Amino acid sequence: MRRARTTIAVTVAATALSLLGAGAASAGTGPVPAPRASAPADTAGTEAGNPLSAAAVTAGVCSDAAQIGTTSYIYRGTETIASVKQFYSASCDENYGYVWVWKSFLDQNLTFDLTVGVWSFDRDSLVGQRVVFDTHDQEFWGNAADTSDECTSGEGTVTIPGDPQPYTARSSKRC
Repeated sequence: MRRARTTIAVTVAATALSLLGAGAASAGTGPVPAPRASAPADTAGTEAGNPLSAAAVTAGVCSDAAQIGTTSYIYRGTETIASVKQFYSASCDENYGYVWVWKSFLDQNLTFDLTVGVWSFDRDSLVGQRVVFDTHDQEFWGNAADTSDECTSGEGTVTIPGDPQPYTARSSKRC
């Protein structure tokens, strides 16, 4: 009787190991998963503005930031080169400027300087200003601006070396 139990136990163990081994071998024979084409949606930058994007997190944007006012556009002649927005975080009580550079402009492989922030009409100055030189990036967030009790707009400026002037836009005024 004891020998029968041992034989059954060994048979069960061998079968289990055999199945595990076969499962591992067959799993390796399938197609290799394709690499991710882009970052997960919660960390990807978007034209609409994503306060959870890598660029937003680097700039210290509060996660509940949402657009206020209307979008404005930066033009180079008749070409639209970027969108400009203003965001507000209720939990942090701060405003942020936001610029999204359009792909059609980036496809020209031009290096540019970019300034983004919140224009304070009360102070007549750019608050939360962030300047990036010699870039070819697409998404830009300004630093936090303690301007929630002021009249403000998001402001963005693109400066292209060799062009006679910078290109600037402000989103709608919010008070």
